[in-house]
Parts: sequence; C-alpha cells; structure tokens
Amino acid sequence: MAAVSEAFASVTERPGLVIGVLKGFPGDGGRVVSATPNPWVEVPIRTHLPLSGAEGTDALSRNHLNVLTADVLVVLPGGEGTRSEAELAVRYAKPVVAFPGSSGLPHGWPPIPVASTFDELEAFLVPQLDRLASRGVLDG
Repeated sequence: MAAVSEAFASVTERPGLVIGVLKGFPGDGGRVVSATPNPWVEVPIRTHLPLSGAEGTDALSRNHLNVLTADVLVVLPGGEGTRSEAELAVRYAKPVVAFPGSSGLPHGWPPIPVASTFDELEAFLVPQLDRLASRGVLDG
C-alpha cells in the first residue's frame, strides 16, 4: 500500500487525499496501539481492528472499512489481504474490477471482472464514476 500511496501523492493537482486505514493492536493496560502510517498518508484512520491478510474477512479486520467506504474498487496484485478485500467487495455488492497485470488472478479468487489493459480498466471505471457523479457523489 505504500507504493500506491506514494504514486497517488505524487500526482499534481489530484482530486483527493491519501487515506490510510490502520490496524490497531492491544497495548499495555488495555490501550490500543495503532500501526504507523506510511509517509504519504495524509488522513490516517486509526482503528482498534487487529486483523488483515488471511483473516481479512473476519469481523475484526479493517478490510471491511476499506471496502465499505469505497465507491468502486480496483484490485491490484497482492496477497491474502487483497483477496479478502475482493471477497468483501462481492459480499457487499460493491463495483470491483481486478487489474492483475500479466500474472492474472490467482486460483481461488472470487469471480470478479478482470481488466488486462488500461483501456479495459477505463471501460469499467468510467461508467461507475459517471453513475456516482450523476448521484452527486463526485464533483464530475
């Protein structure tokens, strides 16, 4: 996620902020200690949720926040945490597309559309963004 954060933060005149949903861990005296955001996160959202990765669909995973707050999801190459976010996108009926590059989707991933080129990715995203803009969710 640091690479995605850095890439988006480097876009000049970008229409958004870099948001990081951070895991929390039990600390001393019942306190929660949050993970440290990467240097490009502009809005850290600290949670008490300790799970991710292979446990990403568990109720104590921050992945639910990632998916439920998104309007559209683009799944990039990743591991078990990414797979669990794709599963949650299907569960919560969120528009989702995978952009896995030349490797394709690994075996066992949920049935989601796959874009193999930037043109295919754009063909998926533009109607989704237009729909959001028509509802006043986006600024156009």
